[in-house]
Amino acid sequence: MKTTLSAIAVAAALAAGAAQAADLPSRKAPPPVFVPPPPVLTWTGFYAGLNLGGGWMANNSSNLWGWGNNGNTGGVVGGGQIGYNYQLSPLFLVGLETDFQGTSIGSGGSNNNLWALGWGWGNGGSTARLNWFGTVRGRAGFTFPGLPTLLVYGTGGFAYGEVQRNSWWNQNSAVQTGWTAGGGVEWMFLPNWSAKAEYLYTDISGSNQNAFFNPGFGLNNVNNHTRFHTVRAGVNYHFNFGAPAPVLAKY
Repeated sequence: MKTTLSAIAVAAALAAGAAQAADLPSRKAPPPVFVPPPPVLTWTGFYAGLNLGGGWMANNSSNLWGWGNNGNTGGVVGGGQIGYNYQLSPLFLVGLETDFQGTSIGSGGSNNNLWALGWGWGNGGSTARLNWFGTVRGRAGFTFPGLPTLLVYGTGGFAYGEVQRNSWWNQNSAVQTGWTAGGGVEWMFLPNWSAKAEYLYTDISGSNQNAFFNPGFGLNNVNNHTRFHTVRAGVNYHFNFGAPAPVLAKY
């Protein structure tokens, strides 16, 4: 009888201990919190921005009867641009950009005197002014390994602009067309914002070609070139339409 009571007491004690153990808080570690990786930086997408800088006529610009202006003056350049980039790989991208600029670039010539022989009446020369210009350009560039936010690129394409000529015999203006080429650097300092610095050399001329007599009178003559340099700084906002969104885990 005593043995039976002892067995019952032990069983009861074990049952009570198990019940108390069940009431204790669990020591299991909480499930890990999933932190999604940051989205991969991409230059792919549309962008738009503003720019401001300066420019100056090339020494052989605004030819008249084949003689170039002797002096040149610089001016302010400012406007906006829109474009699209496509990143071919982590290091290479291509794109297309168009921009429109207002300018105060002008040049004055002291050598374009009457009959171009240096006689001259008064100052005897002519002045040329670039009122505005625009470009449509392709871009190709590369980023550096470990530094995807810095882009170095070359650019080139079609250019057009309005040139105004003031001389001792008349004043006229014409829209000239031609080409432009240059390059620059762009830095993505925030996920959707970049800053850039860019240089362009531009050569535009008239479109009126006369195969028999083509001395270069008038701005619309094909022999009349306007060549100028521009250096600009700008800011772009990148819309990144169509860029893949980061994948989030589902529980």
